[in-house]
Amino acid sequence: LIDWLRHQSMALHQTIGGRDLLMVHAGVLPQWSIGQTLVLAAEVEAVLRGPTLGEFVRTMYGNEPAQWTDALTGHARLRAIVNGLTRLRFCTADGVMDFDTKDSADTPPAGYMPWFDVPDRRAAAATIAFGHWSTLGWIARPGLISTDTGCVWGGCLSAARIDGTLDAIEHVEVRCDQAQKPG
Repeated sequence: LIDWLRHQSMALHQTIGGRDLLMVHAGVLPQWSIGQTLVLAAEVEAVLRGPTLGEFVRTMYGNEPAQWTDALTGHARLRAIVNGLTRLRFCTADGVMDFDTKDSADTPPAGYMPWFDVPDRRAAAATIAFGHWSTLGWIARPGLISTDTGCVWGGCLSAARIDGTLDAIEHVEVRCDQAQKPG
């Protein structure tokens, strides 16, 4: 299972009906374009598949740096990429990430907003499909597909069926037994 996971993509891009669909686990920082997101994801993928995996895993998670800059290097750079793609919920307009708040998008910390509501996001032209944020539930609106409907908490396991156009997205769901209690 670990070997299989190491060979999965951190971000996927597809053009459907002439429009871009970008798929990630959690989010895309406002400074990142579609192309930059794919390049940065590939940086992490190379390390996950490479000989320094053990060293990387020991430093992969942490809350610093909390903001992306192209000047980041080494483990700090990789950690910022991982955090953006796998942990992002709220950030400031200039991309400072909050890692503590897991509540609804309606209750952001002061000065923060859901990453997908940041004005002038560089990847805003794409429809971005993501999960990770069960309190959002199912969302299918122009430019956004949120698929986490709380399976682990006893909600549903959800998927988006996209058949030739991003204008007609079908919500497919299966009820799940509760695997964890909130908190």
